[in-house]
Amino acid sequence: MAVGGAWLGGCASSGEHHAHAGAGHESGHGSAHGSLVAAGDIVLFQGDSITDAGRSRPEAGQANHQPALGNGYAWLAAAQLLLDRPKDHLMVYNRGISGHKVPQLANRWQADCLDLKPNLLSVLIGVNDIWHGLNGNYDGTVQTYERDYMALLTRTREALPSIKLVVCEPFVLRCGAVTDKWFPLFDEYRAAAKRVATSFHASWVPFQGMFDEAVQYAPAEHWAKDGVHPSSAGASLMAHAWLKEVYHPGLA
Repeated sequence: MAVGGAWLGGCASSGEHHAHAGAGHESGHGSAHGSLVAAGDIVLFQGDSITDAGRSRPEAGQANHQPALGNGYAWLAAAQLLLDRPKDHLMVYNRGISGHKVPQLANRWQADCLDLKPNLLSVLIGVNDIWHGLNGNYDGTVQTYERDYMALLTRTREALPSIKLVVCEPFVLRCGAVTDKWFPLFDEYRAAAKRVATSFHASWVPFQGMFDEAVQYAPAEHWAKDGVHPSSAGASLMAHAWLKEVYHPGLA
C-alpha cells in the first residue's frame, strides 16, 4: 500500500471513485468492485472523539447533514459517498462520543445503534480503553476490551442479522500524549480488534498501518498533533482508507 499511490493519493483519486461508483448505480448494489454500500443503505459511524469530531448533538437526527456528521473522517467519507451516489438514497449518521470506551458504547447501543437499524455499521474504538487505563481512570484490560467488543457485536448481529460490519483499527502516532509507556500494550489492543473483526467476518480498515507509512512522508505531528486526534490531513487520509476498504475493496 504505497502512500504516494494509494493513501496520500486520496484527493487525486477522487475521479477513480466516481468512475467505479457509476458501475453500481444501475444495479443498486454498490460498485462493480464489491462495495459494501448498497442503494438505500443506512450507514452508521460509531466510536469515540475521533469519530465524534465535534458533531452537533441537537442535529444528530438529520441524515447526511454536515454538522451532524462532524468535521472528521466520518464526514469526509460520507461526503464522498453522497457525491458519488446522489440517486441511491443513502442515509449516513454519526454517533461517536468523545471519551467513550467499549462499555460506554454498550450502555447507549440500543438508542445509538440498534434503533437506527443501520445496514452498514462502522466502529472505531479502543484508544480510550488504553489511554484512560494509563491515566489511572479505568481498570479495563485487553481481555476486557476484546470480551466486551465481542459481546457488543454479537448483540448487534442478533438484533440485525443482515448488518454489514466494519471494524476500524485503533491507531496512535508517536508524538504528543503518546509515549513509550503505551507500548507494547497498545499493539495488543490492535491485535484484539483484529481478532474481533475476523470473528465477525467484518471488513477491516488498517488505520495504524496507514499512519505508520504516512510518517515516512510527513512528521507524526502533521497527521495528529497529540498523537491521537487526527488533523484535517489525518482525517482526510482516514476517509480515503475507509473508502478504499469499504466502498471499493481491493482498490489499489
